[in-house]
Amino acid sequence: MILPGNTMRNPSPTRRGANAALLAFFGAAALSIASPALAQSSARDPSAEAFVQAKAQRVISVLANKSMSETQKKQVFRQAVDELADVPRITNFVLGKYARTITPEQRARFTPVFRTYAENVYQSRIDDYRGEQLKVTGSVVRKPGDVIVNTVVSGGQLGQPVPVSWRVLGGGANWKVVDVQFKGIWLAITQQQDFVSTIDNAGGNIDVLTNQLQKGGSGRR
Repeated sequence: MILPGNTMRNPSPTRRGANAALLAFFGAAALSIASPALAQSSARDPSAEAFVQAKAQRVISVLANKSMSETQKKQVFRQAVDELADVPRITNFVLGKYARTITPEQRARFTPVFRTYAENVYQSRIDDYRGEQLKVTGSVVRKPGDVIVNTVVSGGQLGQPVPVSWRVLGGGANWKVVDVQFKGIWLAITQQQDFVSTIDNAGGNIDVLTNQLQKGGSGRR
C-alpha cells in the first residue's frame, strides 16, 4: 500500500502523484466538514471499525492479487473503491473553491477524467503491492455518525508498520470514508491544494486541470 512518507523500499520519483491519488479515493472530505479535532470522546464504534477493517483491506487485497487479469482487477478495484469511499463527494471536494463555479459541462467532463486518472495511477503501480495487511487498533466517536478509526498497515514491502487513521461518516451499513490521517496530517487537503493551485495558475480555467489529468499529469507535484 502506498502511503506518504512510508518506508517502502525503492521509492520512485512519482510517489507523490500516487499518494495524491490515494487521497483522491480515500481522502474525501465534504466541503462543509472541517478537519476533525481528535480525542473528543473515548467511546468506540464497533460497526465503524468493522467497516474500515473489511473495506479498506479489500482495496489493498485487490491491488495485491496476482491471480486476476488486468481487466478483472480494474473492475474489482473500482467496485471496492465505491464501497469504501464516497466518490462523487471526493470529486467535488478536490475542486476546492472551484466546485462552486464549475459549469455543468465542465463537471461532466472533469468527473470521468479525474476518476480515470486516479485509477490509472494505482493500476500503473500494481507491482508495489505485496500483500500488505490492515488492522484496526481502535476508534474515537466524535459524535454520532462521525468516527475516527485507527489502524496500522504492515507487511508487504513496508519496512515497519504504518499508522493510518480513517474518518468515516454514516452509520449501520452506510459508512463511508471521508478523510485519512497520516503522521498527524489530514491528507485530503493535499490533493485539493494541488488542483486549486493548478486552476489558479490558469486564471481560474478548470479545463486546464482537466486537460492535464487527461494527459496523465496532476499539476503541481
